[in-house]
This record gives sequence, C-alpha cells and structure tokens, in this order.
Amino acid sequence: DRPVRDAGGMWRKLLVAWAGNIAAIFVAAWLLDGIRYGDDWWAIVLAALVFSLVNAFVRPVVTVLSLPLIVLTLGIALFFVNLLMLYVTSWIVPDFTIDGFWSAVGATIVIWLVNALLSATLFRRFHEEERERERERRAR
Repeated sequence: DRPVRDAGGMWRKLLVAWAGNIAAIFVAAWLLDGIRYGDDWWAIVLAALVFSLVNAFVRPVVTVLSLPLIVLTLGIALFFVNLLMLYVTSWIVPDFTIDGFWSAVGATIVIWLVNALLSATLFRRFHEEERERERERRAR
C-alpha cells in the first residue's frame, strides 16, 4: 500500500511540474525571439512534458555527476545544468527550437522565474499539502 501511495505523490508532482512548465515555456517563447515552437500549441505541451521528465529523471544524475563543479562554483554550475536540460528538451522535441546560447540563457531564466512565481502563488497549496503528507509519513 505504501509504494502505491508514494507513486501517487510522484505523479501529482509530475503533473504540477508539467502544468507549470507549459506556462513557463509559453512565456519564454512569447518573450524571446530565439525560442520557437512552430505553429502548433501541442509542441509546447509536448516540450513541457519532456522538460518535466528530463528534470525528474536526468537532472538528478547530471547534478550528482557535476557536484564537484557545483561546489567549486558555489552553485552557479546548477544554472548550466538547467540550461542543459532545456537543450536536451529541444533536441528531443522536433518543433521546439532554441536559436542560440543567449536565447537558451534567457529562456532558462524566464522558465525559472515563471515556475518560482507559480510555486509561490498558484501551486503553494499543493506544495504545503505535499510537505504535510511527508511529515505524516515520517511520524509513522
């Protein structure tokens, strides 16, 4: 019963991340000329899904492998890990394109800002419920 409950939490987190990334990638494409998704809205939905999955499964591995560099740069290297995850997404999703390094830097900042704003406002209740579930689980 417990693994099923934990898996449900993982899916909820992934869905919230996906929803946030749809908004964040849309805003980045709207603000920056170098971020394009073709003419189809589904490309943003697909790019957000891939970006969420890449952040959930690939990013932790890259972060662990980059740990010495992250410590050496006092965390600045984490920005480049995020940048790499965005490039991986553009490589996987054919209609989602990044025109250059500075466009990717701008998109990484915009996506981070939008997700931070969403987490602090719309998704705040979700995050509070997740923390409460975690506290209850640890208390058992």
